[in-house]
Amino acid sequence: MSEILCVTNRQLCREDFWTRLDRIAAAGPAGIILREKDLPEADYRRLAERVLELCRRQAVPCILHSFPDAAADLGAEGLHLPLPLLRALPEGKRAAFRRLGASCHSVAEAREAEALGCTYITAGHIFDTACKAGTPGRGLDFLREVCAAVGIPVYAIGGIAPENFRAVRAAGAAGGCVMSGLMTCPDPAAYLAAFEKGETTA
Repeated sequence: MSEILCVTNRQLCREDFWTRLDRIAAAGPAGIILREKDLPEADYRRLAERVLELCRRQAVPCILHSFPDAAADLGAEGLHLPLPLLRALPEGKRAAFRRLGASCHSVAEAREAEALGCTYITAGHIFDTACKAGTPGRGLDFLREVCAAVGIPVYAIGGIAPENFRAVRAAGAAGGCVMSGLMTCPDPAAYLAAFEKGETTA
């Protein structure tokens, strides 16, 4: 199993979203976070229902995003939230998910997320990335500090690529999150394999 979590963005796909997602799932990522932030809850719920079924067929963990009620109604085992939404979620609802994650941007936020019951967090953004144009990455020292501060897995996010992944792991991260690379690469399986080798793909 890969150490890479796929973060979706269907608007980046160069092929049909379902074809792309099926290829990614077949490649065996650590999980797929369905992060389609442009969608209202009703549309997200319809999309999530199909994605959950696709992931179940491929035996890949699926982590829903932003909508706790939809995730609970659909029987999702995983939920990822921005920290403000996690804070507002009652403890009983947080405990309903086997995998619970939050996006963290400081050591204090990482500790808070752990105290609120998260089983993992994402920390970033680590490197410069087009998704955060004009905002410098927080760097590997930041990642080391976050990893040292909590006892749960930390997944680095922001500019994570095969050529820098060994440094990410050396900093203490359990893995990385990748969005645009997996949405646009020619071959998701080869791309994921490149993270293990620390090499770029053509």
